[in-house]
Amino acid sequence: MRYLLILLLFVGCSDSDRKVVNVAVASNVSYVVQELKSEFEKLYPDTEIRITIGSSGKLTAQIMNEAPYHIFMSADVSYPETLFEKGFATSSPIVYAKGELALLSSKERNLSLETLFSDDISKIAVANPKIAPYGKASFEVLEKLDRNISDKLVFGESISQTLSYTLTVADIGFVAKSALYSPKLAHLSKNWIEIPKEMYFPIKQGVVILENGKDVVEVENFFEFLLNENGQNIFKKFGYGE
Repeated sequence: MRYLLILLLFVGCSDSDRKVVNVAVASNVSYVVQELKSEFEKLYPDTEIRITIGSSGKLTAQIMNEAPYHIFMSADVSYPETLFEKGFATSSPIVYAKGELALLSSKERNLSLETLFSDDISKIAVANPKIAPYGKASFEVLEKLDRNISDKLVFGESISQTLSYTLTVADIGFVAKSALYSPKLAHLSKNWIEIPKEMYFPIKQGVVILENGKDVVEVENFFEFLLNENGQNIFKKFGYGE
């Protein structure tokens, strides 16, 4: 059944001459990946980039269960490093971007980290630190603040779900700064602040070519695009650090 599912995932490319590259993408990259895809396909019109978005932990589990991805763009380096050590990736990960955290409110406030402890803040959205690297970084910030607000926390399974919770059910949330550079969220420009980078370990995001993509020219082309000037300029445009 597993192999039938894998086969069905590729059905649909047989009626086209375009080569398909399947890319597993961490949720924080969802805000930039469409532009990466668009710019790459302009350079390589015979290649189609297909994107699957999820938490890094869940995508890693899928890869270990033989999901047919060619490239994995993680929210950290530890997940792709594990895949390499277990024989699912062709090499150790390369850092393609450095993620940064922001504190976002669902409405305009005079924001600071002290806002987290305000009496009018009853729900704080944060990504699950067990499967989401941005959640792990968020908890590093909370540990440095050294005040217990566990009763206020609302957990998202990924950083994109955490953003959704921040804008709907929570008063405030820890989100990927890159999301706030999306044109769809431009109206929130007064609703967020950057969290000082010294409060959490650098979020080094790693990319690997998986065994399914080994020695595939189109896969190598996209991998190189992510790391060259064209790809890196797009990441900078969306607020990723150097």
